[in-house]
Amino acid sequence: MHKLRLLLAICLLGISCAQAAIDPELLKPLADDDSDRRIAAILALVEAAPEEAQPVLKAMAEDSLALAGERVVVVGEGGRVFDAASKRELTPPPVGVETIGINNRVRRELASALAALRLFSAERAVRWQAAQEVNQSADAKMLPLLERALAAEQDAAIRARLQLARAQASLGSSDADVRLDAVRTLGESSDPRVRQLLLPLTEKRGQTWVEPDSAVRAAAGTSIRSIEERLAWADNLGRAFTGLSLGSILLLAALGLAITYGVMGVINMAHGELLMVGAYAAWAMQSVFRAHLPGALDWYLLAAIPVGFLSAALVGVLMERIVIRHLYGRPLETLLATWGISLFLMQVARTLFGAQNVEVANPSWMAGGIELLPNLMLPWNRIIIVAFSIAVLVAMWAILNLSRLGMFVRAVTQNRPMAGCVGVPTGRIDTLAFGLGAGIAGLGGVALSQIANVGPDMGQGYIVDSFMVVVLGGVGQLAGAVWAALGLGVFTKFLEGWTGAVVAKIVVLVLIIVFIQKRPQGLFALKGRFVES
Repeated sequence: MHKLRLLLAICLLGISCAQAAIDPELLKPLADDDSDRRIAAILALVEAAPEEAQPVLKAMAEDSLALAGERVVVVGEGGRVFDAASKRELTPPPVGVETIGINNRVRRELASALAALRLFSAERAVRWQAAQEVNQSADAKMLPLLERALAAEQDAAIRARLQLARAQASLGSSDADVRLDAVRTLGESSDPRVRQLLLPLTEKRGQTWVEPDSAVRAAAGTSIRSIEERLAWADNLGRAFTGLSLGSILLLAALGLAITYGVMGVINMAHGELLMVGAYAAWAMQSVFRAHLPGALDWYLLAAIPVGFLSAALVGVLMERIVIRHLYGRPLETLLATWGISLFLMQVARTLFGAQNVEVANPSWMAGGIELLPNLMLPWNRIIIVAFSIAVLVAMWAILNLSRLGMFVRAVTQNRPMAGCVGVPTGRIDTLAFGLGAGIAGLGGVALSQIANVGPDMGQGYIVDSFMVVVLGGVGQLAGAVWAALGLGVFTKFLEGWTGAVVAKIVVLVLIIVFIQKRPQGLFALKGRFVES
């Protein structure tokens, strides 16, 4: 019985080896001096033996394929040599082994062939990636392989990619009906590359149309218009999302300003530098994790959130206690003093961290994004910043509406003299409110560090926008700050797409000035007896 099993195993092994062997005549042209014959040999090998061809072509792409006399071999690790056709090791290794060199043209064809071969992998992720690569380089020579892959593929998303690749490859067909079907199929794509592929079909070279068939030309024009409509829709959606993420940053920057300006009427020109403090706190925590906790580096950002809040809040409290407290009721002097503080903080940052920008890397869990369309990618870092802004907004609402501190802040905002008369410690509330507003600005800096450069001057670009959000939304109004920040962010991004960044800034500023002239109280007017009187 044992002998029978051993004999059966040997027979099965022999059968599998026989199946794995490649006809040596298919391999010899791979060493030809002519690139066209090499490319033809690659395609013939893929068509004849797709499973066995992959290791050979991979060795060729890695410059491990060689010629030993008349035999094509693969040079492995340690100088071991294997016959490319049978995969058997040659012992002793042959002498005079010469590597088969390839040029860039052959290398491109190899990459396309290897991607096509991966379409038959058992792993979905490998097939998906291969379908993406094939879409970049499909031509008529790959049609038989694409047909086989489509017949075997069950996944709907991969099939859709393969159908586009087949349509792209069919554009080179001599049959007008095949080209017509291909053009109509490609018209369902949202890929800008497909549009560029179809454009030549509607053009002339001299007095001759590139596409001789009028029906195919008309279908190409219709497909191009359909693709352009989808691309425009995706571009607008992308601008809206970018504006939303910009509005989230403006909201974090303006929330703290809405509190300090709304409670104390202080025009704090150093508010942008509080953003900078939060951003440098994120960089400092990244440095600490790199030095002492390299295995947990991806989580430095979570530690940076409380550190950024507390650092900026401490700076804000010191500003209020040392300088601003003595200048209440003198807005011009307060403005000049806080401007001087902003210059001081920038110089401190230059002294401690250097004048150059510092690197703050995204954690790995914030890398990449969600691809909704070929020309629309929503980055994870911006998605998380939007979610973070919502969380901070909810926390702020809870503090202002559900806590004793929030009740005191609202009382001082609406009627400071009366709040003082009923026992509210207005001086302490000023300090706490200023610290809270500064801490929120620090959170904005932590978020900003994930999408912008961190340097001593980074806060200067946000101070004007923050004041515009506060004034447009209504002083001391959270709802107004939300709508103003998101509205300004989205409107600015759409305007930049039409007029450019500089003109968009000017137009937005002019529109806000006109709006404030008509409605000085902003979008949401403050309510209270003191205000109404």
